[in-house]
Amino acid sequence: MTESLLPAELTKLARRVIDENRAAGRRIAVAESCTGGLVSAALTEIPGSSDVFVAGIVTYADEAKMNLLAVAQDVLETFGAVSLATAWAMANGAVEKTGADLSVSITGIAGPGGGSERKPVGTVVFARCIAGEDPEKAKVDQRAFGDLGRSGIRLQAALCALELLLPDAPAEPV
Repeated sequence: MTESLLPAELTKLARRVIDENRAAGRRIAVAESCTGGLVSAALTEIPGSSDVFVAGIVTYADEAKMNLLAVAQDVLETFGAVSLATAWAMANGAVEKTGADLSVSITGIAGPGGGSERKPVGTVVFARCIAGEDPEKAKVDQRAFGDLGRSGIRLQAALCALELLLPDAPAEPV
C-alpha cells in the first residue's frame, strides 16, 4: 500500500466507503464545514475513487452554505451553523447540487474557541441524505466529542462521516 498523508484508520475506512459504494452502484458527495475537506481528502486518497466520489463541498462561512448548498438564511439565523437543521439542509443541498445518490454533511465546533455553554467545543452535527428518499427520513445526529483538541475533534468527525457514507450505515453514527 502506498504512503498516505492521512491517518491509517481514516484511509482504511475511506477505502471501505469507496469499495462498498462502488459495489452498490452509488455515487457519493460530502458537504463539510468543521472538517475543512478532511473527508474529501480521505476519499480521494483512494485510487479509482472518481467513479464513486462526485464532489466535496467545503462551506466554512455561512454565506458559502447559502450560496453553494442552498441553506436558507433563516435556518442559519434561527438555529445557527452548528445545528441539526443546518446539517440537514447541507446534506440535502449536496445531493441536489451534485446529483449524487448519497451525501453526508458535517458541521461543528473544533475549537479551541467558538464554543458556548449550549454548544461546547467538540459539538459536531451530521446529516445523511439519500437521493429520492423522503427528506424527513434523512439521518441527523449531534455528537459531543469533548475537547480532544482541534485535530482530534476533526478526525473523530471525519470517521463518523465516513461511517455514514457506508451503504448499510447504522441508524445513528457510531
